[in-house]
Amino acid sequence: MTSFLRASRFAGCLALVLLAACSDKEEKPYVERPAETIYNEAMDSLLARDYFQAAPLFEEVERQHPYSSWATKAQLMAAYSYYQQNQYDDAVIALERFIDLHPASPDVAYAYYLKALSYYEQIVDVGRDQRTTRQALDAFDEVVRRFPDSKYARDARLKIDLANDHLAGKEMEIGRYYLTRGHYLAAINRFRKVVDEYQTTTHVPEALHRLTEAYYSLGLTEEAKKAAAVLGHNFPGSEWYQDSYANLAGGPGAENRESKGWFGRLRNIF
Repeated sequence: MTSFLRASRFAGCLALVLLAACSDKEEKPYVERPAETIYNEAMDSLLARDYFQAAPLFEEVERQHPYSSWATKAQLMAAYSYYQQNQYDDAVIALERFIDLHPASPDVAYAYYLKALSYYEQIVDVGRDQRTTRQALDAFDEVVRRFPDSKYARDARLKIDLANDHLAGKEMEIGRYYLTRGHYLAAINRFRKVVDEYQTTTHVPEALHRLTEAYYSLGLTEEAKKAAAVLGHNFPGSEWYQDSYANLAGGPGAENRESKGWFGRLRNIF
């Protein structure tokens, strides 16, 4: 009986707690305020770097005054507030909505640019999946294509180069993995992709050197020579050129294939 009474009291207390919690979660009464007032309050929070407070206030502008000019501004500023919070997915969603609703807005170029930045900020090291790097690259390409003469296009072109360099770095990492394990054909495919698709990146000299190494390991001496020739012609001062020269000139059986004499002539040509 005592146990039953205790259980009943506990159940009663639990019910009171749940009722109190429900009352706390009840929405506050709707109080309409002027759009400009809410917007200025949101801007004050933004300038104070209280982005967590700013974002919902900007959204409140649109909720209360969806057809006002303040709502259009607030949509973009809400996205910016999410960006500053590092809530990049929310920023992208808000920016895509702004672009869809206001394609002719004078601020639409900035919206495209901020969307690209939201992807760019999520780029991870080359050891991990590069989906966001490709998304950033596509988004910056769109900025350049749509707004080629804008100030955003200038920075977009720089970040396109950086994103491409990052993607090339990923290919190099995979190629090196295959190379060290003797999977030469798989390695060659990765290094050729760097040379063919990422020609302006910093990884091309090493990619050509690794191609030389992989072809040489397969006994494809002529292909190795061609890769080394391209390396020597385009990057004569590169350390990778010196390494390729050493590999072809001093590798096993090199004297029988006259690789040293050939590579010496190659250096004289270039």
